[in-house]
Amino acid sequence: MLHTMNNRESDSTDVLLEYQSQKLQDLIEEVVRCCKERTLFLSKKFDIPEAELRCLMLFGEERYLTAKGISQKLDVAKSRVTKIINGLVQKRLVESIDDPKDARIKLIGLTSKGHKKSRQLGDITKDLHQKLLLEFEPEQRKMVISCLEILRTSMEAVKNQMV
Repeated sequence: MLHTMNNRESDSTDVLLEYQSQKLQDLIEEVVRCCKERTLFLSKKFDIPEAELRCLMLFGEERYLTAKGISQKLDVAKSRVTKIINGLVQKRLVESIDDPKDARIKLIGLTSKGHKKSRQLGDITKDLHQKLLLEFEPEQRKMVISCLEILRTSMEAVKNQMV
């Protein structure tokens, strides 16, 4: 009889883990969908294709990026980066200059117009995140941030196990 009880506990643990795993998957997919909707909203607001918007967001505090660096950060082929950069150059948001240390390398930097757009984008994003946090009570904010940090760390650990 003891053996049967252990199996039942194991079965209920498996069922619970299955349920929680599905719930986690669904929630992560919903969060990703919300993030994609935010990017689409910003793309329309700034009248910039999503790929160009994501590229513009990469600059943050960076003075210059290379096509290779952009390719890695966006996880797209270098040929795709060339098209994205060309679109941003046409809009006068970025410019390309030769690397003073290696003329074979082109450095991509924001123009003054690009800096202005980047700041506007950063301000809107910051405002959206603040509004999101205001949906929570102060103690809940701490808990949400803590749980997200734990989730990120766990996701990194699992990712490293996959390699």
